[in-house]
Amino acid sequence: ILYYYKEFFMLKTIVSYNDMINAFIWGVPSMICIMGVGIWLTLNTRFIQFRKFGYTLKHTFGAMFDKKEAGDGALTSFQSVCTALAGTVGTGNIAGVAGAIALGGPGAVFWMWLSALLGMCTKFAEVTLAVHFRERNDHGDWVGGPMYYIKNGLSKKWSWLAILYSTFGVLTVFGTGNATQVNTITTAIDSALTSTGAFKHGLPSGVNLGIGIAITLLVLVILIGGIKRIGRVAEKLVPFMALYYIIFGLLVVILNYKNVPGVFRDIFEGAFAPRAITGGVVGSMFIAMRRGVSRGIFSNEAGLGTGSIAHSSAEVDHPVQQGLWGIFEVFADTIVICTITALVILCSGVKINYGKTAGAELTISGFTATFGGWVSVMLAVALCCFAFSTILGWGLYGSRCIEFLLGKGAIKPFVVAYSLVAIVGATMDLGLIWNIADTFNGLMVIPNLIAVLLLSGTVIRLTKDYFSKEKSAK
Repeated sequence: ILYYYKEFFMLKTIVSYNDMINAFIWGVPSMICIMGVGIWLTLNTRFIQFRKFGYTLKHTFGAMFDKKEAGDGALTSFQSVCTALAGTVGTGNIAGVAGAIALGGPGAVFWMWLSALLGMCTKFAEVTLAVHFRERNDHGDWVGGPMYYIKNGLSKKWSWLAILYSTFGVLTVFGTGNATQVNTITTAIDSALTSTGAFKHGLPSGVNLGIGIAITLLVLVILIGGIKRIGRVAEKLVPFMALYYIIFGLLVVILNYKNVPGVFRDIFEGAFAPRAITGGVVGSMFIAMRRGVSRGIFSNEAGLGTGSIAHSSAEVDHPVQQGLWGIFEVFADTIVICTITALVILCSGVKINYGKTAGAELTISGFTATFGGWVSVMLAVALCCFAFSTILGWGLYGSRCIEFLLGKGAIKPFVVAYSLVAIVGATMDLGLIWNIADTFNGLMVIPNLIAVLLLSGTVIRLTKDYFSKEKSAK
């Protein structure tokens, strides 16, 4: 009895401390820091994400179908951004946006947009630094990211920041990048099979275990193949799943086009007066702002530095070339895909219980209210693609972090352990694991933002150098 008494209170203590740290990490202080760095970089690069947006689209989206192959140990720019998007475009784009609207009202969408507009510049800086300060590993692959621009860009007295970032990265990937994503896949498949009537008396107990084993094997085969194999899978999977989801989402908006003007009115009005839109449930602009900003940051990861790990493998002539893909990444993730999710929910006319937590079920209800129950199967496919791509993206991030800490010998054991976590995610209740992983995810912001701020002068110098060369060439 005494043993279980101690265990119970120890668990309660862990939960209590984790909740306290999590509230701080994803609360007001970190929001101010992330937005503040975004504003600082935007001003010092002279609003590059707006000033050069047309140029960015031309040299990213416009060059998307360039079939040029990358050299050994590198990816094409498109493969790099697809690998980065594999990590950012996930279930958060479907479930997270729904939660932000439910708890912050339609106005949360406005603040999500604002955080993305600033996040474009933050991601631009992260990617530019990652490419500039990258290095070749023992396998001949390009490796980079926050730990490398801290190591190679700052003095040795800051080396502890690189170790801290990599440690948080390794601790995060098992929960955020794998277990919770697999749990989403099994839930989506279970719901789809049940809704079609394929299993009238519920799913057999071994189905989830079978799904977990299948995902483990797939992830293991892809990650063991290294950066080249990850890039080849990502460049096929990410465009397919994004286009698939966008088309279905736009069809919902088109079929409910009469509601569109009212929805945009609610978004802009709700950003500053949420009480009027939510019937008083969301009582202040601050709540709408916090929900929208945190969701935008959590979705596009601008400020976390994770995406720059994938971008650093790109074969480019100048760091700013790949930095432009960072701007495109945030635009695609938040301004396009998250906005589609928000419009599906708000245009479809489904009932939103403001003030109460919501997830993917709210987004799914927006689709089913328009198309009917059959669309749940189609959405299950989208959810599975989103979640699986996130597993691959975060698998790469974890591999790079463990390699930085322990060397290349630790990569294969890590990949095996990471792949096996899929079985845990498919068969167990994740509760505390998800919350702790979410906290470690947020903790990655601190060392990354310090480095980006200290190296902002390098970003400005590289940006001026690139565009002056472009001007001279013309």
